[in-house]
Amino acid sequence: MNQEFFDALTMMEKEKGIPAEFIAQKISTAIVTALKKDYDGNEIVFCDIDCDTKVFKVYVRKNVVEEIENEYTDILLADAKKINKKAAIGETVDVILNTKDFGRIAAQTAKHVIRQGIRDVEHSQTLQNFQSKHQELVTATVQRIDPRTGNATVSIGKSEAVLPRTEQVPDEVLREGQMIKVYIVDVRETEKGPRVMLSRTHPGMVKRLLEMEVPEIYDGTVEVKAVSREAGSRTKLAVWSKNEDVDAVGACIGPKGTRVNKIVEELGGEKLDVIRYSEDPAAFISEALSPAKVVSVEIDEESTKTCHVTVPDNQLSLAIGNRGQNARLAAKLTGWKIDIRPESGVSEN
Repeated sequence: MNQEFFDALTMMEKEKGIPAEFIAQKISTAIVTALKKDYDGNEIVFCDIDCDTKVFKVYVRKNVVEEIENEYTDILLADAKKINKKAAIGETVDVILNTKDFGRIAAQTAKHVIRQGIRDVEHSQTLQNFQSKHQELVTATVQRIDPRTGNATVSIGKSEAVLPRTEQVPDEVLREGQMIKVYIVDVRETEKGPRVMLSRTHPGMVKRLLEMEVPEIYDGTVEVKAVSREAGSRTKLAVWSKNEDVDAVGACIGPKGTRVNKIVEELGGEKLDVIRYSEDPAAFISEALSPAKVVSVEIDEESTKTCHVTVPDNQLSLAIGNRGQNARLAAKLTGWKIDIRPESGVSEN
């Protein structure tokens, strides 16, 4: 039995990546708990499982006495000497249990513990795996798509997670077997195991894509200060460099737009506006409304983070954008409420 038992642990370690010692400890604890009931709940049952020496031993530790007061915990000296010739009154002896005596219990217990142990370890490994990638971009393979909800189950390494339909890019059609980039928003431990929150719509995804394409961001020369996104349509990024000799916007766009074009391609054609960040609110707001030209930015002193922006009459529609998108993204990017007015004071509407 011992050899078969340890062979099974070794096989599990290879196939599942679960340490044999971990499962052995789980089984040992479970066997002790199960057999303790046969000894009126007394804490006298022990189980030693040594994976190195391949020793599997279950025993009951009893007190050597002249007269038995507790049949579960006591043993007469004469009987104790059969186990250990040096046994003496007041000492203890270990009574080895034959595996046949608890074979059925041990087998059932082992099966249950192994199943539970596998789940526990897999949950732990999944949690550690995803926690190490928290707020990072990873490559996932689409395994299946729920036809009712549209949620996609994806595999990341040996782990699986769900990409909700609400976190998928609008109008994007995923296919089973397709490899996609996903952003790990958060990882939480729950009663049912690790809960991983994935997204393809999160602004952080665009930021990470930019970091992958722009070495100046990776090495800290250029910093992404803010991102606002309407997934599948348009994203605005504000970048900045403490090095005055570095063109932060140019570094992100790349020669002939090569860097930014790679990101646009990855995002399925989503437009990307890279603008220059400024600590001067007026300058930042003006840049954020790009590609529209701004005549002036007037800060409203009576309202918190509110401003009035004047643009040339022929730039009003561009500043506001289709269905207000440009103005909306600029407001999200800067954190300011932006009131846009035409230079003539008369709206085109």
